[in-house]
Amino acid sequence: MRFGIFFELSVPRGPDGRLVPGAERVVYQNALEQARVADEIGLDWAWAVEHHFLEEYSHCSAPEEFLTAVAMTTQQIRVGHGAVVCVPEMNHPIRVAERAAVLDILSGGRLEVGTARSSTWTELGGFGADPDTTKATWSEFVKVLPKMWAEERFSWSGECFSMPERNVLPKPLQKPHPPLWVTVTTPGTELDAADRGIGCLGVATVGYGEQETRTQGYHQRIRNCDPVGAVNAQVTTQNFLFCHDDLATAVAVGGGMAAAFSVLNSHLLWTREAYPTSAYHSLGNQGTRASQDAANRIAVLTAAASPETAPDVRKALPEGVCIGDPEHIVAVIKQWESIGVDGINFIVNTCEMIPQVEVLASLRRFATEVLPKFRPNTKTA
Repeated sequence: MRFGIFFELSVPRGPDGRLVPGAERVVYQNALEQARVADEIGLDWAWAVEHHFLEEYSHCSAPEEFLTAVAMTTQQIRVGHGAVVCVPEMNHPIRVAERAAVLDILSGGRLEVGTARSSTWTELGGFGADPDTTKATWSEFVKVLPKMWAEERFSWSGECFSMPERNVLPKPLQKPHPPLWVTVTTPGTELDAADRGIGCLGVATVGYGEQETRTQGYHQRIRNCDPVGAVNAQVTTQNFLFCHDDLATAVAVGGGMAAAFSVLNSHLLWTREAYPTSAYHSLGNQGTRASQDAANRIAVLTAAASPETAPDVRKALPEGVCIGDPEHIVAVIKQWESIGVDGINFIVNTCEMIPQVEVLASLRRFATEVLPKFRPNTKTA
């Protein structure tokens, strides 16, 4: 079982609803410190999203810059795009190949390349991209990237771009190329990943049953894949992490953070209703339901963390979430492990809701009291 830290770089608004001057710098500096600690304690990955125009939810519009900073201040942890948006209006495929190769060189061969096609009209519309074409352009990107990295002479005539014969430079340090992934939010994308022989990078929190179904389907399908490059047969899932010796405190602090993230995420659902398209099926105003579910979860977690109801705290935690005391988190991870998940990537804060000192303490407690249950020789910080 491998573990990673996953950065959205969410930035809170001030009391007046506006961005506080300097807030973005604080978020970026705190994230870099979290990545350094993740490296020290032996986590495997540091992932960063690519999002555009999503106020408060994610201010990570140039992940290649952030990941370079992570690579320059760490030693062992692998740095990952979680993920590059494979839409030509946002990222030309040649530039994706070039930037990735440079980052792989600078990191000493520690790069993982996740791919995605975006899912909000806020982002796609901002670049004038057509949501109906993103599935096709993503498929073309993942087909050509390994070729550009491996071949000395490459030319292409496709639907989303064409180029005459050239040598795309530099070449990545890893041979034949860095591992490829695709972000998975909805059922079916894991099969797209398997068909192409690339990793399944889960970026939506789902329960044990659904994840087991997806994982089994992925592994069955990838056995007969037509790989776009070197096969990467791994499945990861996204989670939240807050580890504290006192269960009630963990639930109150970490649960509030996770529920707040759910509220911000639910706001994005509305943007799918603004542009009806078969590429992103209408969600039937699920934004309202998702926002209400998140609000209800906050109320339940808050009540469960009170002294009077402390014995029922565990029942209040959503299924499979790595928030709690070490004993609870170990049990949760063992359950994920039992259904075939290869790795878990943790969101450790949202909009700076948890003070940095507590975030780092949670990571270190995870390293000393949870990680050794899965790795006998883990180093601590």
